[in-house]
Amino acid sequence: MTLHKGSRLLGSRLLPRTIAARLILLVTLGTSLILAGILGFSHLRARALIEAEVASSARYLALASAHRVEAALSTTARVVEIMALQLEQQNHDAIDAPALQRLLRRTLENNPEIYGTAIAFDYDGSADSPRRYAPYLYRQDAQIHAMQLEDVYDYRRQDWYQIPRELDQAGWSEPYFDADAGNTLMATYAVPFHRGSGATRHIAGIVTADIALDWLAQTIGAIKVLDTGYAFLLSRHGSILTHPVSDHIMNESIFSLAEAADDPVLRELGRRMLRGESGFVPYHGFAGMPARLYYGPIPATGWSLGIVFPEHELFADIREMTLTVAAIGLLGILLICLVVAVTARSITRPLHSLASAASRMRNGDFAVRLPAQTARDEVGDLSRAFAAMHRDLQTHIRDLVATTAAKERIEGELSIAHDIQMSILPKMLPPFFSHPAFTLFAVVEPAREVGGDFYDFFLLDDDHLCLVIADVSGKGVPASLFMAVTKTLIKATAKATLNPAEILGQVNRQISHDNDQSMFVTVFCAILDLRNGTLTYTNAGHNPPLLLPVQGAPHYLSGNPQLVIGACEDYVYQTARTQLAPGDCLLLYTDGVTEAMNLQDDLYSEERLLAVAAERQHQSVGELIKGITSSIRDFAAGAPQSDDITLMAIGYRGPGDG
Repeated sequence: MTLHKGSRLLGSRLLPRTIAARLILLVTLGTSLILAGILGFSHLRARALIEAEVASSARYLALASAHRVEAALSTTARVVEIMALQLEQQNHDAIDAPALQRLLRRTLENNPEIYGTAIAFDYDGSADSPRRYAPYLYRQDAQIHAMQLEDVYDYRRQDWYQIPRELDQAGWSEPYFDADAGNTLMATYAVPFHRGSGATRHIAGIVTADIALDWLAQTIGAIKVLDTGYAFLLSRHGSILTHPVSDHIMNESIFSLAEAADDPVLRELGRRMLRGESGFVPYHGFAGMPARLYYGPIPATGWSLGIVFPEHELFADIREMTLTVAAIGLLGILLICLVVAVTARSITRPLHSLASAASRMRNGDFAVRLPAQTARDEVGDLSRAFAAMHRDLQTHIRDLVATTAAKERIEGELSIAHDIQMSILPKMLPPFFSHPAFTLFAVVEPAREVGGDFYDFFLLDDDHLCLVIADVSGKGVPASLFMAVTKTLIKATAKATLNPAEILGQVNRQISHDNDQSMFVTVFCAILDLRNGTLTYTNAGHNPPLLLPVQGAPHYLSGNPQLVIGACEDYVYQTARTQLAPGDCLLLYTDGVTEAMNLQDDLYSEERLLAVAAERQHQSVGELIKGITSSIRDFAAGAPQSDDITLMAIGYRGPGDG
């Protein structure tokens, strides 16, 4: 109900003051939303249809271009494989140089798409191995020229020779610029040929054919995409083979450009292209302009083709149509607003005088005379309601002044009570900065201005530290007064004995004797011997403390449950002992921790507290407390705090450990 009223109040403040203005605004908003919805749907639908059509056209265009490239590459591959087969069928150990020259020349004469071809014989330096020999014929200035590769470089170390020889399979090389054997940008198809048969079969050499990539750049560059679109080609390692920006060709890869632009989307696109995938995706291009990209593979070489469609050209017609329809719609909205303004003015004129009187009342002029209304319509009803409100308002103002004064007085007293309550708790944290035997940290967060939780710690002598944490039943001022009495009694009683059971027994008798309100308090009281780490404790109905040992897993202290303080005057309390080792930490808390709830009314629980403490087992006591309180806030996730939250942690360092 409160949320609904707040929403209506906010809406009334945002709307204009006059009815005419509201009608104009609402009608304008309504018609604008309808027009925007129609325009948005039409625009998005048209974009989707165009994208689908462009994707289909791009796919056919890419397939056609890929087939043209594949056809030329496949022809070259078949020629080289036939040459390798012919060499294997000859099966001569001796090299017939003239025959090889004739084979290479005939291959070039019959296949104009091949730039150069070579036969490179395998040579391992042994006496039985043929000598190093690699004739190479290539085209230049419409003539066929010959050279011996072994005279130019050690061809055995070239990728086009090493890779097919080691894998014993044919394949295309990565495009490269061969300054020694061809002096041009080329790609090589290499096929190994063999000698012998059966167990004696071995690789005798590599047959190659080179294709110059000039025709490839012309083929890809001939792809026309709108006005400024373009196509590009990537090698199987991501190098740019063709691109409108000539500086990118063989100097950049799609990954180097993605790294320079810090563009993870472009980097992922490059991975997909090199995996041989295809698709139609949004793309910002190497220049950062919004576009659509279709990409697809060229299977014969492992290359990938991309076709870029600039977005501003792709959707230019849709944008123009949308702007035209929007202009027509805007003109219609203006005409509707004019009609609404004329109609609203005729309806709201009788309300003007009543609004003027109401405005004076809002400014404090309660003696104003409301205009008389004899009409039996809504305006007359409104005027009579204002007259009745004017009479009731005088009485309400007098009552409100008295109520506000009383409320402010109570809030001031509660604030003072909160300050007093917090002042009786130890405030120096961590305490005893110069004490070498322990470190301690504590925090309390009351659920209201004042609460019933408290903690205390004080030295009984040079060797004994008393620790107390308690939770009074109930909340508010009664619980805070009961808490102050209990804390005072415990501290006064502890000065006379080192036995926690005797301390709580005496406090219980004094509180139970005059406990007419039947209030009670749960208390955990412990005395730590700083010389040897012996912890003597009594638990009067309180949550079991959590021990975080320096070695081993955290666990709750065991002990028989005992009666709360204030329930039975003659109850006899018992003590228990445990041994703290240097580095151990003891966490004391109230049920406001384990019973903290989130918006689904789930409890924080002892299991969650144990798990959170285990994660911070070796942190300092201050970090432990802060980590747990932060975990409780995260768990509550905005749910109101239902009980006081108190935490105290002590870390035992051992005697003499500075």
